[in-house]
Amino acid sequence: MSFENPTRDEIKKILENAGNIAVVGLSDKTDRTSYMVAQAMQSRGYRIIPVNPAAQGKQILGETCYGSLKDIPEPVDIVNVFRRSEYCADVAREAADINAHVLWLQLGIVNDEAAAIAEQNGMRAIMDRCIKVEEAVTQPDRSGK
Repeated sequence: MSFENPTRDEIKKILENAGNIAVVGLSDKTDRTSYMVAQAMQSRGYRIIPVNPAAQGKQILGETCYGSLKDIPEPVDIVNVFRRSEYCADVAREAADINAHVLWLQLGIVNDEAAAIAEQNGMRAIMDRCIKVEEAVTQPDRSGK
């Protein structure tokens, strides 16, 4: 059976229930897509947890950056991935190890092995979709502004 992303209604529910979103590959450079998407999600009321070994210990968007998912000292609901597809299976394994609920591969990123790992470990997989776009389409503003 081939992979299918969740429906818009399912994505709406995923985002409604999202607490912490770990962003793997979040850059500290403000002109990068990962930064702009994470900043937009944060401004909409989501808690963003940066994950980038090159920026470990630094602050990105006012949050401490961790070197890996396993270093995050609190539960993670969504692992949002800004890494090339060849790295996504390893990210999926790490997401499974921390009991994340959703593995979300950003627009342009597809890895069937990562999706299979996610689903074998009880996570919902989403591929080749921008979390910011999906959030804007499905959610009222969570920021309280």
